[in-house]
Amino acid sequence: MVNELQKGSLSSRLGIPMIYGIDAVHGHNNVDPDLLKRIGAATALEVRATGIQYAFSPCIAVCRDPRWGRCYESFSEDHNIVQAMTDIIPGLQGELPANSRPGVPFVAGKTKVAGCAKHFVGDGGTANGINENNTIIDYKGLRDIHMPAYFDSVRKGVATIMVSYSSWNGKKMHANRDLVTGFLKDRLKFRGFVISDYQGIDKITSPPHANYSYSVEAGVLAGIDMMMVPENFTDFTNELALQVKKNIIPMSRIDDAVKRILRVKFVMGLFEDPLADLTLANHLGSQEHRNLAREAVRKSLVLLKNGKTPNEPLVPLSKKVPKILVAGTHADNLGYQCGGWTIEWQGVRNNSDIIGTTILQAIEKTVDPSTLVAYMDNPDADYIKSNNFSYAIVVVGEFPYAETKGDTTNLSIIDPGPSLIKNVCGAVKCVVVVVSGRPVVMEPYMSQIDALVAAWLPGSEGQGVTDVLFGDYPFTGKLAMTWMKSVDQLPMNVGDRHYDPLFPFGFGLTTEPRHGIEM
Repeated sequence: MVNELQKGSLSSRLGIPMIYGIDAVHGHNNVDPDLLKRIGAATALEVRATGIQYAFSPCIAVCRDPRWGRCYESFSEDHNIVQAMTDIIPGLQGELPANSRPGVPFVAGKTKVAGCAKHFVGDGGTANGINENNTIIDYKGLRDIHMPAYFDSVRKGVATIMVSYSSWNGKKMHANRDLVTGFLKDRLKFRGFVISDYQGIDKITSPPHANYSYSVEAGVLAGIDMMMVPENFTDFTNELALQVKKNIIPMSRIDDAVKRILRVKFVMGLFEDPLADLTLANHLGSQEHRNLAREAVRKSLVLLKNGKTPNEPLVPLSKKVPKILVAGTHADNLGYQCGGWTIEWQGVRNNSDIIGTTILQAIEKTVDPSTLVAYMDNPDADYIKSNNFSYAIVVVGEFPYAETKGDTTNLSIIDPGPSLIKNVCGAVKCVVVVVSGRPVVMEPYMSQIDALVAAWLPGSEGQGVTDVLFGDYPFTGKLAMTWMKSVDQLPMNVGDRHYDPLFPFGFGLTTEPRHGIEM
């Protein structure tokens, strides 16, 4: 498909290749920068293997409120972690040459993609975590919390930057010339191109598209170089041409946009290699990349509780016991493990179309052949009591979601999660594994739970979960976000005066890996 589009582009009057982008952004990334760089490189290879040259990644939002539906796209509530994680950019684009000029985009050939730092700026700070809403903060707060990762991204040669749907103190970012042109282009000396979000200029007005000629004028004059116009693109091109003819938009603004877009295309080598390299296809879903994903899972899992008392740890679990119970909505569901932006925009709610290992399958592969694994998504109390289980693994969490559909006011796990924890953990020793894009409310159940693991969105590689649960590898992960007791406390971030979390930012218990054979 991409090649067909490209051939159409190349057969046009000027023969300029087009650049095609995709949302290759995933996971809750509480991991180290080196690992993230390797993930970036693997992502670049897989994106290029499908003929696409441009990834709308990384999301460098600083999520200040987990009620936000895009919180799982953010690395942390702490800008220092988000800044460190911009190391995914050289993974996606390639290592910046030593002699490169600051702010000039860099993409190292046809196994790499153009990256996109997003969403400029303040998208993670909206009031009450409402997606696309208003970030109310003074300039110093914006600069100190939401801006720093953009300094790092520009310094690392990021090719493009996407503007946020959100507003800053009531002004839509898509119309904010002071920040897009004044700060990003003039002050930070960013030389790549600025792209709008999906129908982003339409949303300058409320309701969207209410005054389209104003939206085009405001967006282009703010400094946006490329518009994401998924429908009715002729409306945009006609309106833009008309405004240039009438000198509403000066030709110098068009020249700036064209120069920036061409600069990225030249740097990428698109003129030399416009078509897909079919030899890269074997990288798609390769075992090497799956192993990398599995490593990312085990390093990002956070052990939040381990035993009713410190001297009675439950984890690592024993592989060789007579019988264990696996229960819960998320124990055998790849769609749930992956979350949004998977197969479909809002994710899927089953195992179809995803090649991978569920947590249940991983448990069955990991335990001793003599251990009986009994699985029931929602067992009743009688079933639990009438079977002599050594322990139980309860896997619960959220439905998949993306963007506004993920906005929530309650941050609760889906039913029958709460009653399931009560039934199972009330009758047998249990470890609860939470599959979610963010901290969710767990405080009411803590006294019943023996061990608690935040697994985030482990994606296709469920064995990364069992790697640490059963002690083949240690638990090392720490919370990149504050875990609240209740939603009434939100927003609550590390450093706040009223800071009283269930688990603080940076918390995470560690374990020693098991050595030798269990008897």
